[in-house]
Amino acid sequence: MSKRQNPSDFLKQIIGKPVVVKLNSGVDYRGILACLDGFMNIALEQTEEYANGQLQNKLASKNLKQRNANLALLA
Repeated sequence: MSKRQNPSDFLKQIIGKPVVVKLNSGVDYRGILACLDGFMNIALEQTEEYANGQLQNKLASKNLKQRNANLALLA
């Protein structure tokens, strides 16, 4: 039987790994998860911005506020 993991532990494990963050607007950001704070604000590095499945921008870093995201972190 596997050990249950709380969300905080899971989020700590994916720091430094590639993730996808989906915004309420339909825009996706793909990058390396740099950090996450207690309010679920997200910092990404080596970020790519996609709209309608098309690459729009490449960014060195991007900060996202939780209120704008459907926090679908796909690791």
